Amino acid sequence: MPWHEGPLVGFDLETTGTDPQHARIVTAAVVHTHGGQVTDRRLWLADPGVAIPDEAAAIHGITSERARAQGRPAPDVVEEVAAALTAHWRAGTPVVAYNASFDLTLLEAELRRHALPPLAERLGGEAGPVVDPYTIDRAVDRYRKGRRTLEAVCREYGVELESAHEAGADALAAVRVARAIAVRHARTARYAPWELHRAQVEWYAQWADGYQRWLRRQGGAGADAVVDPQWPVRRPGGLTAATVPR
Repeated sequence: MPWHEGPLVGFDLETTGTDPQHARIVTAAVVHTHGGQVTDRRLWLADPGVAIPDEAAAIHGITSERARAQGRPAPDVVEEVAAALTAHWRAGTPVVAYNASFDLTLLEAELRRHALPPLAERLGGEAGPVVDPYTIDRAVDRYRKGRRTLEAVCREYGVELESAHEAGADALAAVRVARAIAVRHARTARYAPWELHRAQVEWYAQWADGYQRWLRRQGGAGADAVVDPQWPVRRPGGLTAATVPR
């Protein structure tokens, strides 16, 4: 069975900021699907332990006051999210995350922050397989004009996004976009899940190299730009990552 026709788990985080090494989890969703339909859904609201900036709250709708009043302790949420993902990976189910290098890097940073076991230690090896529609779409339709935010790519592939920046809705939309890409670009459907994972490692590194060279050609502030080529998890203390639209 092609990977996109079987079970897939959507994963999304809404956070306090855009730097995955320093931002904190505010909401999280792990959505189990089959054939693009939801079969199970887990949602979390965390008290991140820091103030949620107004600009972040304006995007996802969670204020510091609400997080403190209704959110669960951050270490508990981080542990439960990591346990949920690793359980799906152990079962052989691919995890779909739009711009996975943001969400998975942030989750790993939170695990370190709270002295919890990292994903690789829990799995006895690399976390995966991961399916990242953001990375795949850039590889298979490299020259398409326009933005590559989740909302824009949903429009491109005819996927309904019911409530952008709500973690459960974004996680489900990521799954449906991944399935739509596999239908439109049949060669991506022919990969086994781990083969697709490995291909995305290469595609992301190729994109990072090209983007870095483009930034440097612009001169000015971009003359010394460094774009992190690691996917799906960036190592702490590694290259500086360029900000990409979420």
